[in-house]
Amino acid sequence: MHKALDFPGDPMLSFMHWTHRLYPYGPTWLALTVPLSFMGLQFFLPTFFIFKILMSVNFLGTVFFIGKILRKASLGDEAFGIAFFALNPLVVVESLVSSHNDIVTMFFLMVSIYLLMINKYIRSIIVIILSVGVKFTTAFLIPVYLLIYFLQKKGKRISWDVVFGIMTVVMIIPIILASYRTNFQPWYLLNILPLVALISKKYYFFIPSIVVSFVSTFSYLPFLYLGNWDKPVPSILFWITTCSILFSTVIVIICFLRISVHKKSIK
Repeated sequence: MHKALDFPGDPMLSFMHWTHRLYPYGPTWLALTVPLSFMGLQFFLPTFFIFKILMSVNFLGTVFFIGKILRKASLGDEAFGIAFFALNPLVVVESLVSSHNDIVTMFFLMVSIYLLMINKYIRSIIVIILSVGVKFTTAFLIPVYLLIYFLQKKGKRISWDVVFGIMTVVMIIPIILASYRTNFQPWYLLNILPLVALISKKYYFFIPSIVVSFVSTFSYLPFLYLGNWDKPVPSILFWITTCSILFSTVIVIICFLRISVHKKSIK
């Protein structure tokens, strides 16, 4: 109901950004962070490290459940999927260094997916709601959850690699919407990289993820050089991101053509 700037005497304002905006997140984030804020006793450094611990725990939890999901789905290459996510420099920077709460959203999502796979439907829905209650983006996955639920109830066999692929594509939608509202930010990729880790052996997901992640790690350079996010930084970021997507698309097409030629030569 109130902006941070409504309390000009608060000393914490000197450590904050976006002080002109109202609270933009969901109730889950409040439930997690209000107690931690009190634990910090209104001192910056204790509060800082407590929040860092929160993000680190969620990062490790996400890695842990990526492994459990891959093991349960019997997709193989569990170590590869874990390494793809946990050792990605963009993931390390945005979840552990910059500590964006997208990693908390994705931790709840990974837990929810695992519960869905072992047919714990009620728990899975509760946890996905908790995920939505952090940053709303995973609300786009609820129709996919309902589809999986009805298919499992009818005794249909679920191809989990297809499901993870659909989830990855669906999660691109909130990234596009958020980028259109302001401009693309590298931490938005935290919303799809855990899902890509579940299908990281598929080259048409692996290649764009690696290319765009690599390019996005340098997206802070215009800000560091100019000292602000004003024009022309948004247009620079747009063209950097667009070029990386186009470049990765070209690589995927080349790989597809080479694989097709190879299959024909075998026949």
